[in-house]
Formats: sequence, C-alpha cells, structure tokens
Amino acid sequence: MSASTDNQKMPGKANLDVFSGTLQVLAQADREILAVTSDSRGSGKLVAFGQKFPAQIIEIGIAEQNLVGVAAGLASAGKKVFAVSPACFLTARALEQIKNDIAYSDNPVKLIGISAGVSYGALGSTHHSLHDYAVLRCINNIMIVAPADNFETEQAITQAAKLNKPIYIRFGKKPMSLLTEDESNGFEFGKGRLITEGNDIAIIATGETVYPALQAAIKLQAIYNINASVISMHTIKPLDYALLKLVAANTKAVITVEEHSIYGGLGEACASFLLENGYHKPFKIMGIPDEYTVTGSQTEILNHYGISEDGILKMSLQLLGLNTDEKTKP
Repeated sequence: MSASTDNQKMPGKANLDVFSGTLQVLAQADREILAVTSDSRGSGKLVAFGQKFPAQIIEIGIAEQNLVGVAAGLASAGKKVFAVSPACFLTARALEQIKNDIAYSDNPVKLIGISAGVSYGALGSTHHSLHDYAVLRCINNIMIVAPADNFETEQAITQAAKLNKPIYIRFGKKPMSLLTEDESNGFEFGKGRLITEGNDIAIIATGETVYPALQAAIKLQAIYNINASVISMHTIKPLDYALLKLVAANTKAVITVEEHSIYGGLGEACASFLLENGYHKPFKIMGIPDEYTVTGSQTEILNHYGISEDGILKMSLQLLGLNTDEKTKP
C-alpha cells in the first residue's frame, strides 16, 4: 500500500475553511471573482472574505432561486462567480434555475454546496442533501465534484476559478486529514486519485467518506493481510471510467462509498458502467438507504448506516467471503 499506515493522523482544517482561504487568495489577485451567498456568510466561512473584499461579495438572503439567477447573470457578464448556499436547499429549491440558467445556458457559475450530506445532523432530513448527486447527474453540462481532503479542496477551487464551464462542488463541515503526504498523483477534474493500490478489493469513495475508506484499507492489510485499492473519486461527473475499469479488472470485488442516497449517486454510476462492460464480480453500494433517515450527529448517522471505518471493513470481508474471526485472505 502506498499510503502511510499511521491511522492516527491529526485532522487538518475543515474543507470549507480551505475553500474560504483559497478564495481569498484568488480574489486578492483577481477582482472579477465574486462570492454570492444566500444568508450563508457565516456557515459558508465567508465572514473574513466579506471583510477583506466588501465589493466582491453579494448577499441575496434566504432566496436560493434568486441566488442562482443573479449568479448566472453575473457570470454571463464575465464575472467569476462562486454561489455559496447549503447543498440541501441549493440543489432542491433552485434546481430549475441550475438547469436552465446555468447548465443549459452554459453560464460558468461555480456552485458551492455547503454542509452537504448529513452534516447538519440533528436538524433532520429536511436539511440533509442526499439527492444532489442524483439530480445533477441527470442535467447536461454540469460537473459534479466532492473533494475529500484539504489538498483536493485547494486544488478544486483554484482550478474551478479558471474553468469556463458550470460546476457543482460539495463540502461537509468536519476537519479532514490529508489522505496522503504524496501529492505526485495530483488533482485533475475527471481523474480519480489512486490513494492505495491492492489486488484484493477496490474501495471507491468520494468526499468525506474517502478517509474512513482509507482507514478501513489500512486495517484490512494490517489485520487480515488483505490489500485494497482506495480511490478518491472526487469527480462524480464526468466519472473516471478508465481508472474504474482498471481497478475493477484487477481486484476481486468493488465497494463504493458515499454520503448520499444509494440511488443515483456514485455507486449507481459505477455499477451501470461496470455492468455494461461485462463486470460480474461482487459489488456493493454503501450509502444512505431509502428510508426515513435516523436523527443524530453526522458521525452517529454515518455509523448507523455503516459508512465508517469499521462498517467498510466488515463489508469488505463479507464481499470477499471472510468473517471477522478469519485473519487471512480467502
């Protein structure tokens, strides 16, 4: 395995903090960069941005449809617009505006969905964004990205500022450890990052679920002598089909992991491609099932549904035909 086996890494910053810091650096050098928010200055970590660049931030208020319309108009006039709003509302209330005003009109707005997945925890299902990958995957001409760590976040925002196409970037709230100290397999939209390489099982994850996937892989190797390939599939659309096909061909089973419904997200995108290309090995989508979501903190909810280090480890053993009492490869 190519990643460090130190599974007690201190977490870094929250990806949202890295987003804010990176945007400030970019805005200092380019006055065409604007942040547009829907009363999300605090939760979007844009307070410092607004203090430094009061002429480069626009507050729309709690009106997500207006937020997207204004962002599209500014982008059509040549501004580099980052539209920041909670993911659950941005991709539901303003979905028609995203479809028509941004994607179909080819306005290069950078949509930033904050507090995504179950980040809002105890606020309940109305505040969870478990649908955003699914609805946006159905819309032509929009990229979907979920950075996993601080490195991917800094790269995603820097590259998005130069991108002349619509893009949706999704962030959670908790501090994230670096996946690897080695940045030689750099960040590129549409190209997954192979964090560890192994020939027993492939664990393909996105966003904040990549880190527990990596920790599960480290335990699989240390305890069970099972070598896992772990992919940070940060770009869900367009998917890195070449990397997906490679790891699927060279491993005995595939697991996908996402903080999203099991319907319409990363897992189904991977499954449809692999099935169409003759893949017939064990495969499992790990995500939120089709039910009334339990209430609790983000960690409690993810643990409940097995989207955790131990949950991914157990699912890996199950797909490989092992139980937790067995210590060697099948």
